[in-house]
Amino acid sequence: MAVPLGVAVLVLLLLRLGRRGRLTWPRAAVAGAVALYSAGVFANTVFPVHLHPVTSGAPWTPHLVLVPFVDYEVGDALMNAGVFAPLGVLIPLLMRRPSGWSVLLLAAATSLGIELTQLAAQAFFAGGHIADVNDLIWNVAGGMVGYGAYALATRAPSISRLLARFRWHDPVVAGQPGPPLQLGVQSKTGLHL
Repeated sequence: MAVPLGVAVLVLLLLRLGRRGRLTWPRAAVAGAVALYSAGVFANTVFPVHLHPVTSGAPWTPHLVLVPFVDYEVGDALMNAGVFAPLGVLIPLLMRRPSGWSVLLLAAATSLGIELTQLAAQAFFAGGHIADVNDLIWNVAGGMVGYGAYALATRAPSISRLLARFRWHDPVVAGQPGPPLQLGVQSKTGLHL
């Protein structure tokens, strides 16, 4: 299921870039990275799912951990942060006006979606993961570490110019007007109608 998801995400992103006239090799590479990342996270956070729960004789109930920092291992925290660090880099490449708050909110929404999916998989299909507030915390922390690395890298002019080739939107600078709004259709003569 992860491979078709990755292919579908890639096709949709490439179509979006193509329709907007923004399709370039660097932006296509970002689309590929987003598709691969989506498929990988889906495969590693939702699966395994068992359609028929393994019976041990004891009643089974879904697990939900809502108390943070209790019985949570450092290795799990580092792994979750490491998995979400790339998201903190990919989000700003896709956004018109990336900010720490937007990355924080999107990383939190993504992680919350994963945790809710894990809870649902447990309830309906005997999923192999536990929904855990600690995962949410460390996923968001990892996203912010990735964004911090991105923001730090953009302070170097040469790296900033390189990253600009991969960004899906031209950066919007405060106090400067954006690109002109184009209404209508372009005729064969090049004039906007």
